[in-house]
Amino acid sequence: MSAPTPATARIELPRGRVGVRIAGSGIGLPSRTLTNADLEKMMDTSDEWIVQRTGIRTRRVVNREAGECTLSMATPALRGALADAKIDATELDLVLCATMCPEMACPPTACRIAAEVGAGRAGAMDISAACCGFVFALNMAHDLIKGGAYRTIGVIGADTLSNWMDYSTEGRGTAIIFGDAAGAVVLTACDDPSRGILAQSMHADGAGWKDIFTPTSRHHFPAGVDPDPRKFGHLQMNGATVFKFAVGTFPNLIQETLDKAGLTPEQVDMFVCHQSNARILHAARERFGLPEDKLYVNIDRYGNTVAASVPLCLHELRAAGRVRDGQKVMFVAFGGGLTWGSSLWQL
Repeated sequence: MSAPTPATARIELPRGRVGVRIAGSGIGLPSRTLTNADLEKMMDTSDEWIVQRTGIRTRRVVNREAGECTLSMATPALRGALADAKIDATELDLVLCATMCPEMACPPTACRIAAEVGAGRAGAMDISAACCGFVFALNMAHDLIKGGAYRTIGVIGADTLSNWMDYSTEGRGTAIIFGDAAGAVVLTACDDPSRGILAQSMHADGAGWKDIFTPTSRHHFPAGVDPDPRKFGHLQMNGATVFKFAVGTFPNLIQETLDKAGLTPEQVDMFVCHQSNARILHAARERFGLPEDKLYVNIDRYGNTVAASVPLCLHELRAAGRVRDGQKVMFVAFGGGLTWGSSLWQL
């Protein structure tokens, strides 16, 4: 095996108080589009039923026969973020990949992404927090830069939930919801200490693990539930319980974050929220009296893309000029674990 490439000389870390900026963003999408009409041919469902309950019309799914996977989406997402930031991959000090769908248990997918983009010997690790993974990783990367340990960090959210779906009538409760995607940002230190996170929260309730889980053996089922081998390798979700959890947690999390920052909803320019269900997003918008253009929704086109959901929204907003430097932007997510978290930024 060839010797590792020598580490590229790093720019000297800033001294004193530093700020953190989101320098660039990028996305990676699979080639296949799975429509509600396609699902009608695979299971007992209908476009009207899916749209009414979720707001989803299409979602993207990987073509495994063509080699598409978490890695194949995450790599171009990070490359795109680096290009957008006009930063060379050799300047990366660390790569964090938030995913619940790694390529394998070992090595971490982040290590392979770092190698693919040419990040040299930058540190790399995977972070598993289901739909909250990207927001949790974003908070961690920010604080590592703010503390002066690192200068430039790539943060990726990437998942391929189609690999865990049962596309039959028995699995329609989950199969209609999830799609595959990747999104990434590049964070870097700056000399304006006012830029970065104003408030953040990260929470978990492990007692609720049984409401979203992916069993691969009989020992993975909750007590009192008969293990069913037909469910091995398929995401199991108690839809009603998870919906109730999200409806209650979402607005409370937003309020908690606003209170920590001493801000009102009107002072936040954009809410970039995990796309789990259109009804949940609309309920949160009404709760805080937000205009439609301040809480972004793209679930109709992509479905629930888990850790990729928030960075996918962010990239589309940045590309459209709707999120830009100088604004206050709140990122919010909740999902399996159960987990929920936020990150409120001064861009």
